Amino acid sequence: CFGRNYFGRASAAEMEDDEFADERAEVLEEAAALKKLAMDYMHPEVGITTTDGACFGRNYFGRASAAEMEDDEFADERAEVLEEAAALKKLAMDYMHPEVGVTATDGAAFGRNYFSRPSAPEVEDVEEAEERALVLAEAAALKKSAVDYMHPEV
Repeated sequence: CFGRNYFGRASAAEMEDDEFADERAEVLEEAAALKKLAMDYMHPEVGITTTDGACFGRNYFGRASAAEMEDDEFADERAEVLEEAAALKKLAMDYMHPEVGVTATDGAAFGRNYFSRPSAPEVEDVEEAEERALVLAEAAALKKSAVDYMHPEV
């Protein structure tokens, strides 16, 4: 019986040793696990699905031996601290972003009269205003005369 050995010929495809095949399988398995971890990290909206019984949890808050809920004093204090933190955050945003501008709806923020306060500059009388207008008119006439004298060609 004559037969031809297709595995030992020179043109046959290279066969891989069992060691290398096992190593390749391990590397591919690790790469698949890393790909799954990367997908879980990059897409948290997908969620987790599991059927392992050890992964299911127990509700520790609704059981009879559960610890008491937070006291009202602590809840009030926490609310106060959170309110202060929100106010500080608003102040920090106002400081860091002056381009936003100021919006005020408080009635106390409007209506201060700066003209009748004791430290306001004095307002000139009608006589002083008329005199100032007369002096400015004379100065304008003198300027016109000076321009006419300096530039007779105009």
